Amino acid sequence: MRLPVIFIVVLLILALIIDGIILYALGAKGVRHCKRSRIWYAISCIPFYGLLIAMFCMNPRSENDDVLPLMWIVFTFVSVYIAKALYAIFSIIGVALNKIRQQKEKAKARRNILGYIGLGLGAVMLALLWIGVFRTRRVIDVERVRVESSRLPDAFDGYRIVQFSDAHVGTWGKDTTFISNLVDSINGVGADMIVFTGDIVNRRTEELRPFLNILSRLHARDGVYSILGNHDYGDYIDWKNPAEREANNQLLAKWEKDMGWDLLNNEYRTIRRDSANMMLIGVENWGEPPFPTYGNLKKAYGPTSRYPERNLNDSNFKILLSHNPEHWVREVTKESNIDLTLSGHTHAMQSMIKIGSFKWSPCVFKYKTWGGLYKNEEDGTDHQIYVNIGSGEVGMPSRVLNAYPEVTVIELKKKS
Repeated sequence: MRLPVIFIVVLLILALIIDGIILYALGAKGVRHCKRSRIWYAISCIPFYGLLIAMFCMNPRSENDDVLPLMWIVFTFVSVYIAKALYAIFSIIGVALNKIRQQKEKAKARRNILGYIGLGLGAVMLALLWIGVFRTRRVIDVERVRVESSRLPDAFDGYRIVQFSDAHVGTWGKDTTFISNLVDSINGVGADMIVFTGDIVNRRTEELRPFLNILSRLHARDGVYSILGNHDYGDYIDWKNPAEREANNQLLAKWEKDMGWDLLNNEYRTIRRDSANMMLIGVENWGEPPFPTYGNLKKAYGPTSRYPERNLNDSNFKILLSHNPEHWVREVTKESNIDLTLSGHTHAMQSMIKIGSFKWSPCVFKYKTWGGLYKNEEDGTDHQIYVNIGSGEVGMPSRVLNAYPEVTVIELKKKS
C-alpha cells in the first residue's frame, strides 16, 4: 500500500492553486520584469512536481523499503509549499487591493507591498521549519516538575522519576549522536527510576539495532521501565504473514530485556522504600481508531488468588505508564484512583510556542492533554497526568520553535 492517492492528489491540487496564484501575481501590473519572473518561477516548480511523482512511487508500508527517504521528500515539499502559500495569500490580496485602488483613483499600479510582506513571512516559516531540522530537534530540554499527592507514602517523599518518550530512533538512521546525548542527559539527573513511555521505533524493531549499546547505558537505583507505543507493534507495515510481525514484536521485547529495561505489558511492579510500597503499572498501547487497543488496565492490576484485595481503587499509591493520554481521559479517571499517569504520544505535533508559563501547540485541536501536567478537577480526586512531548520525530524530521526533545524529571512530594 503506497501513500494514500487522495493525499497526493490533495497536495497536487493545493500546489497547482498556490503556484497559479503566484504566477498570476507575478504577471500583475506593477511587477518589474513580470514575464521573465513568471518563466523562472515556472521552471523552479518542476523539481517539486517531481517530488510528488516520487511520493506516488514509494511504498511506506513495505517491510523492505526504508521510510526515511519518503519522510524527507514529504517534508521538503510541504515546508516549501507552506512558505509559498503565505506568499500567495498576501500577494493575491495585494493585487486585489491594487486593482480596487486603480479603479477608484484611476492611478498607476503601485508595487505590491503585501506581496513583499508575504515573501518575508514565507521565508521566516521556511527558516523555522529547517532550523527545526538542524538545531531544535537536537537541543534537549530537561523539564523539572513537582507532583504532590496526599496519598504518597512518607518514604517516597522526594522520590525522583525521569521520564522520556517517543524516541523514534529510526528517524536518525544509524546516526547515534543524539541518542547518546539523550542517555547522558538522563543519567546525569541521578534519578531513582527511569521510565520510557513508548514508541522506541517508527515501524520495525530492526531500527533499534544501532542504538542497543547506547540505550543499555541507562541506569537508575530502582531500574529502567518501559511500555510499548502504537509504533512498536509493526502495525505500520504490510507483513508477508502474521508470523513475521510476531517475530518482529518478540525481538523488540528481547532487545529491551537485553538493554536492561523492564518491559511492562499489562503488568505491574512493586517499588519498595523501607516498609512502604508504591505500585508501578504498565499497560500496552491503548489505541484510537483505526489502531487496535492492546492495553488492559484490569489485567495489569487486578485481583489474583495471592492478592484478592488488589484492585484499581485500593489504598496503594499507584503510577501508571500508558502511552496515549486519551486513555487517562476516557478510562483511567473514570475507573480507578490511580494517582499519576505518565504518557507521551502527542509530540505536541512537534510544534510549540512557549513564553514563560504560557504554551500553545496546534495539538490542542486533537488532545485535551497534549503536553505537561494536568489534574482531573471534575471529581475532586488526586488524578494527575504528565504528558511528555517526546524526544524523537516521526512524519516530519523537525521540531519547530519551543518543541524541544524533552526529558522530564518528576519529583514526588507528600501533600500536607
